[in-house]
Amino acid sequence: MSDITFDDFMKVDIRVGRVIRAEPYPEARKPAIKMWVDFGPEIGERKTSAQITDHYTPDALIGRQIMGVVNFPPRQIGKFMSEVLVLGAYDATGVVLIAPDKEVPLGERLC
Repeated sequence: MSDITFDDFMKVDIRVGRVIRAEPYPEARKPAIKMWVDFGPEIGERKTSAQITDHYTPDALIGRQIMGVVNFPPRQIGKFMSEVLVLGAYDATGVVLIAPDKEVPLGERLC
């Protein structure tokens, strides 16, 4: 692991969003869920897919706040274009999404 500067950290734009739509992504190589996330008026809606089926169903994601990196370039994931990277951490069985523990305005930046 190497050190980074604070300026390096500030280049990563991590924002609060809310999942407004989610559906299974059966075409993915590994089980995944497609999500559409609202990051507020400045950034708007972005879509992504995530391998989070061990802990989440599409219906359970709707309305949840999550954290995501909004300044990565879009990436083709199979037939789906991912526009944001949602953040998570592995536990013993899969990925757990990172989210604020209290309601936060959409689009707020991690500080």
